Amino acid sequence: MAMNEKQLLVELRRIAEALERLTPLPESPVDLNSADAFIWSAETGRLLPVERVNHVPLALLHGIDHVRDILVENTLRFARGLPANNALLWGARGMGKSSLIKATHAHVNASKAYALALIEIHREDVGSLPLLLTVLAESRRRVILFCDDLSFDKDDTSYKSLKAILEGGIAGRPENVIFYATSNRRHLMPRDMVDNERATAINPGEAVEEKVSLSDRFGLWLGFHSCSQETYLTMIEAYAQAYKLKVTKTDLHAQANEWATTRGSRSGRVAWQFIQDLAGKLGKK
Repeated sequence: MAMNEKQLLVELRRIAEALERLTPLPESPVDLNSADAFIWSAETGRLLPVERVNHVPLALLHGIDHVRDILVENTLRFARGLPANNALLWGARGMGKSSLIKATHAHVNASKAYALALIEIHREDVGSLPLLLTVLAESRRRVILFCDDLSFDKDDTSYKSLKAILEGGIAGRPENVIFYATSNRRHLMPRDMVDNERATAINPGEAVEEKVSLSDRFGLWLGFHSCSQETYLTMIEAYAQAYKLKVTKTDLHAQANEWATTRGSRSGRVAWQFIQDLAGKLGKK
């Protein structure tokens, strides 16, 4: 017997409800209150919580006092809801650029007055920034967006996503987000590329202006320079004291200098690697 109109509607509703029960609800991209740090996965469009951030206490970062104070003050203003600048930390390798960002985040949150989230985006995922910011804009939590070792090659166009977000785009970045990046390059592109494009272009100035101007859109440029022996040994002494390594100052300096000589450089990273080696020899965890 054929269904009347009322019976047909009831049956269709029953089928629709059954299908709805079988279809899983879409997962939320992230709960920004579930952790203090995350890694952005562009492939899945989700934020992955990080239970424990690998960071050095701010008090142990020596030789970068001036830039440290500037970044901490800028971050505190941002945490308070006041105007603050995006920051580019550039310069010598191993001098604590990324360590300073992570230490600053931990330092600001330590007072419990603020609860900043730290989100790391990998260099190769910069093109997905618009999607990430759409996710973050839905939250009221304030976020430090962090990209380590940011740089761009000649044929790389993903910098355009970052350029529009830093300044100049219609939407820009949400008020609850600030962007911190580290780079060995002041202009985020190799010097030989800048020189080559200027030498071969019909209009040398315009040839590199678009990429070079990206770094200009960071309100803060914080430079990190090569480490002197005095600063290197100050770092070593601070680490040794903090981790209670039982060694005389004379022996500590001698071993630290020998370590730096074998590595061919002095830097905060080299100092930390030496302390790790020494602590292992002394049986300290």
